[in-house]
Amino acid sequence: MKEITNNIFYVGVNDRNKTLFEGLWPLPNGVSYNAYLIVDEKVCLIDTVEVDFFMPFLENIREVIGDRPIDYVVVNHMEPDHSGSLALLRQFYPNIEIIGNKKTFDMMAGFYRLTTGLCEVKNGDTLSLGAHSLQFVLTPMVHWPETMMTLCKSLECGVESVEFATAHSNADDAAVANSTLSTLHSTLLFSGDAFGCFGALNGAFIDEQMNCDTFWLEMTRYYSNIVGKYGTPVQMALKKLAGVKVDYICSTHGPVWHEHVEKVIGIYDRLSKYEAEPGLVICYGTMYGNTERAAEVIARAAAQAGLKNIVMYNVSKTHHSYIIRDLFRYRGLIVGAPTYNTGLYHEMNVLLDELSQKDIKGRLFGWFGSFSWASKAVSEITRWNNDKLHYEQVGEPVEIKQALNDDTIAQCEALGRAMAEALMKN
Repeated sequence: MKEITNNIFYVGVNDRNKTLFEGLWPLPNGVSYNAYLIVDEKVCLIDTVEVDFFMPFLENIREVIGDRPIDYVVVNHMEPDHSGSLALLRQFYPNIEIIGNKKTFDMMAGFYRLTTGLCEVKNGDTLSLGAHSLQFVLTPMVHWPETMMTLCKSLECGVESVEFATAHSNADDAAVANSTLSTLHSTLLFSGDAFGCFGALNGAFIDEQMNCDTFWLEMTRYYSNIVGKYGTPVQMALKKLAGVKVDYICSTHGPVWHEHVEKVIGIYDRLSKYEAEPGLVICYGTMYGNTERAAEVIARAAAQAGLKNIVMYNVSKTHHSYIIRDLFRYRGLIVGAPTYNTGLYHEMNVLLDELSQKDIKGRLFGWFGSFSWASKAVSEITRWNNDKLHYEQVGEPVEIKQALNDDTIAQCEALGRAMAEALMKN
C-alpha cells in the first residue's frame, strides 16, 4: 500500500522507456505519471495516467480498494499523459462520475467522446467525500486553458502545515485570496502539472523518503520548457492559493512534496517572475572551431572579471532544453554562430526561435558571429533581438572574418568583461 496520509494513496506509474517527453524534451531519467486515490465514504481518484500504462495503473487501484467501485475521478488537467486512461476507466467503472470544469469537458468530448456522467465545477466549489472534503481552484494557462487544482482537507490530519505565500503578496492580494478561499485550510494540494518535474520515481514516492538531488534541476528544466511561457498565469495561481496551508503537494510528475514544500513553492514563485542569478549562459554554433574559440575568449574574460556562474554550450551538441533551463537560472546570455548559406547557422536560428516563444523577461544579451566571405550572422542575431527577444544589449557585437586576430580577440574580451560587470553590478 502506498499511503501518503489519512487514507490517501499514491497509485501512479513510471515510464522508463520514453526518450522524449511530448516528442521534444529528453528524459534521461524517465518520467512518472502520478495519480492519487482518496478512500472514504466515497472513493475519489485524482487524475489518471497515460493510456499505455492503464493495466499497471488499474492494478495499483485494485491493490488499494479491491473490487470496491470508484465514485468520482477528478480531472485536473486534460493533457493525454494524465487523462489518457479515462475512456478505459469508464469501461471498468461504468458508474464513475467525472469531475472537471467547462473547458475540461469541451476537450474531453474531442479527445475521448465522453459526454455523459460529468459533473462540472467552478472555482471554489466543494465536494464532501466523508472525512475528506475537496475544493476546486481553477488555474487556467498553467499551462493549458482548462487546468485546475484540487485542495483536500482531511479532518483527521494534525500535521503542521506550510502556508502558501509569495514574495510579491501584499495585504490586498491576501484579502482577495482569503475571500475567495476563505474556508480552505487544506493539507493536500493536487496540483496537476504545477510543481512537477522530469524523472521517474525509484521506489519511494514522497520526497522525505528519497534523495531529491537529481530532481531540482529537472524541476527547473520542466518548468522552463513546459510552463515557462506562462509566468503571469502561474503568479495568478499562486495568488489564489495565498494563505492556504499545505502539508503535501501532489503533482502529476515527480515526487510528492512534503519535506520540501516551501522550497518548491519558492522555486515556482521565482521562475514565474523570471528572477535569475547573476550568471552567464554562453552558447555557440561552430563548424570548424573558429566561433568556438571566440566563445572561449569571451568566457575567460568574464571569469577574469570576477563572474563565477558561467556555463557554455555547443548548440549542435546540447539539447536546447538544457540551454533554456539555464537561461531561466541565469540573467546573462551571449550567443555566437557562423554565417551559413547567407543566413544564420541553423541550430542557432532554432534556439533563438525557441527563446522568442518563451517570453523570458529581464535578460542581458550580447552576441558575436563569424563568416568566411559574406557576413550575415551578426546582423541576423541583431534582427532576432530587435524583432522578437527584446533583451537588453550589453557590449558591442563582435564580427569575425575567417579567424580570430588581435583586434577581434580584444573585442571578444571586451564583450566578456562588459557582461560580467553588468551582471555583478545588478
